[in-house]
Parts: sequence; C-alpha cells; structure tokens
Amino acid sequence: MMAGVDVSNLLYQEQEKLIVQRGELEQTFVTKLKPLEPTVIKVRGTGKAGGFGKGSKGKSSNGSSKAEGKAHAKVLKKEGVMRINNVLSVETADGVREYLYNLRYQSEKEVGEGKIQPIQRFADVLLKNNRCDLTIPLGQDEIITKALEEVLVKSPLGATISSIFGDGAILHEFSCLMSDPSSQRQVIHPDTPYVQGKGPALYTCFIALQDVTLDMGPTVWLPRTHTKESHEAFKDANPSTAGEDSPKDRLIKTQPAVLGLLSKGDCGIFDSRTLHCGSANGSDVSRALFYFSFKDPEVGYTGNPASIRQELGGANVGLGELVKE
Repeated sequence: MMAGVDVSNLLYQEQEKLIVQRGELEQTFVTKLKPLEPTVIKVRGTGKAGGFGKGSKGKSSNGSSKAEGKAHAKVLKKEGVMRINNVLSVETADGVREYLYNLRYQSEKEVGEGKIQPIQRFADVLLKNNRCDLTIPLGQDEIITKALEEVLVKSPLGATISSIFGDGAILHEFSCLMSDPSSQRQVIHPDTPYVQGKGPALYTCFIALQDVTLDMGPTVWLPRTHTKESHEAFKDANPSTAGEDSPKDRLIKTQPAVLGLLSKGDCGIFDSRTLHCGSANGSDVSRALFYFSFKDPEVGYTGNPASIRQELGGANVGLGELVKE
C-alpha cells in the first residue's frame, strides 16, 4: 500500500467514474420521454378538476379533500408516479429555498470547522460531486412549519398519503436535494426494492423550489416500474445471447419515461420502488427539491437508509400528528 494514499477514496472515485459512464449510456437508452403532467381528477361536489392546479386557492373541505386524496391515490398506485400542482405557494417556495440554502452554507461551515460530523447535516446521495442531500430540522423555523401546513393540509398530498397508509404513516425522510451546475446524471435506480407479497413501503414527494427547466437536470421517472416484473428485469444485467440487450437495458429502452419539469411549488409524488434518476444539471442555476417521504407504519426497515436527522427519525412522527399541529 502506498503511504499517504487514501485507498478508499480512490476506489470511490473509480466507482463514481463507472456510475457516470453508465448514466451517460442510459441517457441514450431513454428516448420515449415526455413531461410529467398533472393528472386530471374529477371529484363530485368540488366544482373543479385536476390536482389543485395553479388557479386553486385555500383549503378544501374535509370531505372533498378526502375524496381528492382517494382519487389521486388510485392513479398513484397504478402509475407509480404522478404530479400535483401548486402544493406550495410561490411565496412559500421562495422562503423555503432561501432558508435551506442559508442552512446549507451554515452546515458546510460547521462541518469544515470540525464542529459537527457531515452525517449530522447531510445524507448520502448518489454522485456527490456538485450534489448534496441536506437534512432539515423540524420546528426550528416558521417557514418550514408553514410549508408543511400548505403541503399536508391545504393541498391533496396529505389526504393522498393518508388514503394509502392511513394517518399513522410515519415521516421517514425530511430533506432537500440540491443539484448544482455541472452535477452529473445519475444511473436509473429504485429507492427501495420490490418485496414479494408486500405493498409499497414509502411514498416520496419531490417539491420544486424553483421552476425546473430541461437544462437544470429534472428527475426522470419510468412509470409503472414499481412492479415485480420490472424489478426482476432491472436486476438482470446479463444478455441471454451475445449482441443482445440485457433484460435491464431492454426495460430502460422500451419503457416510456417522464420528466419532472415542475413549476415552482409543484410536486412529483412516487412509489419508492419506481425506477428513476436525477439528470445532469447543465444550467448555471442550482436546482433544489424539498422532499419528504412517508412510510407504511407496518414496515420496519425499508431497504435503504433514510435521509432524515437522527432525532427526527427516531421520534416516529406520524402524518396525523403533523396535520393536527
């Protein structure tokens, strides 16, 4: 072993190179692309259609909220991903973005000074160069409290999750993905595995804190890949005959994909088993996605570490508690 050489870091760098190369290759595979559009939901008695589009304001009645949540949940369980517009107001999204970038600056400063360990502020993320996963404290700033009220009470998101997991759904992740200029495209992946005989473990909500344009590296999802068949194909990277595509590559090439070209305050919500990736940020603007996931209260370990502060994750905060507060 060479003196003074961090072998683990060298191995990580080599692994990242391979991941970048694979991500660039997969980009050429994904040709059936279209924007993720909001699903039109018609609920009797609400007088409007579509997941709280840009024109809707205020809180819906409890009955209509539950009905909308149930309707959204039906689509989500089938597609594995869907879009709901305007879950955050533009003003709140701006406030959350400003707060989180200030928090990132302060966190990086404290880590650099050795006051705290990186894991106390940042979760692991695929391809760390120019990308970070900043965990968020709960109850320390009014803007985060306001954001959760808008998202979970005034939009259909809370009712959608409750319709699937109930009010006992556990807050599993609470963080912000920041993709800076020159961040590389990730490889396509699920966040949790498909488990035979089990339903979804998590539903994750990605909320745009700025308009996400094509050059900013929007999230790519492959709808309807949260299934046993898709996961079996995805795990098989070996072609049956020389010169043929592997089942994994064939799946990526043939499965239609959607792009998270979200406007500020819009949300992409997805089953954590759905195949997806972050694409490369070729713009000069950092892209921030405020996100959280809720876990089925009957599920123990999900198969992937949670992006959440240790004290918050250990509290097992339920959806019903957050809505009441």
